[in-house]
Amino acid sequence: MPQNDKELNLKLLGGKTQYVFEYNPDVLETFDNKHPDTDYWVKFNCPEFTSLCPITNQPDFATIYISYVPDKKLVESKSLKLYLFSYRNHGDFHENCIVTIMKDLIDKMDPKYIEVWGKFLPRGGISIDPYANWGKPGTRWEKIAEQRLAMHDMNPETVDNR
Repeated sequence: MPQNDKELNLKLLGGKTQYVFEYNPDVLETFDNKHPDTDYWVKFNCPEFTSLCPITNQPDFATIYISYVPDKKLVESKSLKLYLFSYRNHGDFHENCIVTIMKDLIDKMDPKYIEVWGKFLPRGGISIDPYANWGKPGTRWEKIAEQRLAMHDMNPETVDNR
C-alpha cells in the first residue's frame, strides 16, 4: 500500500508550490478511491475563486462549491486549488467557468455524480450563481442528476451580504 505522495504518483504535494497564472486543467491530479464500492460525498468549498470578465478584464470573485460522489478516482485537493487558481487571469463568463470546471473534473476523475455551483459577487448590482451537474450515464446517478437539476434552488437562500 502506498505510504507517501511519491508512491501515489502525486507531483504537487510537498515542496515549493509553483503557481500557474493561466487556465490549465493539466495541473489536476487524482488518486485511487479506496472505497469505490461505497457511495459517499466529497465537497469542496472554495471561497477565493477569481477570474476575469472577458469583456472588461475586471476581476470577478466567487465561492465555488464542488460536490461529487467518486467512483474509482478522487481529485487531490492541492491540485484542485492550483487548478482553480489558474483561472486568476483567465477571461471567461461565470457560466462557462462553472461548466468547464465540471467537465474538467469529469475528464480527470470520471465520478459517479458531480455538481459545481458558483456564487459570484455582484458587479453592476447583479450577482450570478450558475449551477451545473452530471450523473454517470446508465447508472442511478444519471436520474439523480436530472432530479437535482430540476429541483435546484427551489428554496433559494436569502441574499443579504452581497
